[in-house]
Amino acid sequence: MRSIDHFINGSHVGGSTRTHQVWNPSEGKQQAEVGLGDADLLARAVDAAKAAQPAWAATNPQKRARVFFKFKELVEAHMDELAELLSSEHGKVLADSAGDVQRGLDVIEFCCGIPHLLKGEYTQGAGPGIDVYSMRQPLGIGAGITPFNFPAMIPMWMFGPAIAVGNAFILKPSERDPSVPLRLAELMKEAGLPDGILNVVHGDKEMVDAIIAHPDIKGISFVGSSDIAQYIYSNGTANAKRVQAFGGAKNHGIVMPDADLDQVVNDLTGAAFGSAGERCMALPVVVPVGDDTAARLREKLVPAIEGLKVGVSTDPDAHYGPVVTAEHKAKVEGWIAKCADEGGELVIDGRGLTLQGTDGWFVGPTLFDHVKPHFESYKEEIFGPVLQMVRADSFEEAVRLPSEHQYGNGVAIFTRNGHAAREFAARVNVGMVGVNVPIPVPVSYHTFGGWKRSGFGDIDQHGPDGIRFWTKAKKITQRWPDGSAGGDNENAFVIPTMA
Repeated sequence: MRSIDHFINGSHVGGSTRTHQVWNPSEGKQQAEVGLGDADLLARAVDAAKAAQPAWAATNPQKRARVFFKFKELVEAHMDELAELLSSEHGKVLADSAGDVQRGLDVIEFCCGIPHLLKGEYTQGAGPGIDVYSMRQPLGIGAGITPFNFPAMIPMWMFGPAIAVGNAFILKPSERDPSVPLRLAELMKEAGLPDGILNVVHGDKEMVDAIIAHPDIKGISFVGSSDIAQYIYSNGTANAKRVQAFGGAKNHGIVMPDADLDQVVNDLTGAAFGSAGERCMALPVVVPVGDDTAARLREKLVPAIEGLKVGVSTDPDAHYGPVVTAEHKAKVEGWIAKCADEGGELVIDGRGLTLQGTDGWFVGPTLFDHVKPHFESYKEEIFGPVLQMVRADSFEEAVRLPSEHQYGNGVAIFTRNGHAAREFAARVNVGMVGVNVPIPVPVSYHTFGGWKRSGFGDIDQHGPDGIRFWTKAKKITQRWPDGSAGGDNENAFVIPTMA
């Protein structure tokens, strides 16, 4: 049985007394076990980070950028290896796994511009002989707690900006698919990153609580469920840490009567069922405006869904693979039963899907119609290949549905009407909006983040917000005496103004 160790101070570290099973979802078989760390192991990682960070912060930004240029080359050279490793533990099809890696690599490319991104502001002559300027300095040690569904992209979203600005970083990836984050740390070392700057510790809630409690960890970034996001945000800020915590989602796709339905169906099938629906930016709710729109959409959608192929992650013809665990398969199928019991019309039932020659955890694409906003299955995140149709009578109702939902991660509107799109984008109470774009994940040089119970904290991930989150802004007001000042100090007791 393959053992997956921690990575501390540039070396693999084993010896954990507790372990977690790592499975191959396509086969339904265990393939490895990962050691689960504790507070003592975290302390070793923090000590290594604390010793290495000052010298890394003192390294000029251009030299730090060169490490990221080299890391980018190494990731590209190992793309096939990383995709295969990711698929074997997560279950995504290989092309989707390569996309997972590439979207993380996009942020690494952004970090290659760190010399420019760290430039501060300067005002000459803000007062008599007074100049004002600012600089951004690293927090010291940051930590990232990442989910199973993007084991390459989200770690790079976090450790890329954090390390580029001069921090050391401790990554706690999901124990379900820990191998790719570990491999990324090895490639960072190969790229020239000093030992101790990027450490990987595996664990469960015990490790999370240790990260929250450790006084030398100054910032935490998290992606996962909303309940855990709120827990980490509340406890992390109570321990005087800077925290960004991103939670669940229930993204809606609004379909206006004038929408190009062929394009909508193509986008919906990918966004709702890609990666078996295990994306916080999936599109699990479609909202056609008007019964005529709903009828026309359903007529086109049903054969498209029935034509999807579910397969093992290595099947080049498969549209998506298994869900991550047997427990998650049971949970998703439980939500399908729940929605049917609540009164939803089960148009296509994906339960009970098996593939010959494998015991993998597959769920077929599932479609519900006539789902109502009071259904628990509508209110909660299913995180599986399940698409729910909620019919709206008007544009106003279509705006209201995602705006009033507890989650506010992403939303999309499909229309040819520029006024409707502009009005919707301005009014909807959701953090990321797509106009004829089904998965509105911003590019790396913009920022990513949802609203309401999809995001806790004031600063989003990557892009300019990533630089702000992982640094402290220092403001300097300076005057150099020229020897001409007299002895009159009567104004010294009055607050300085520009009046």
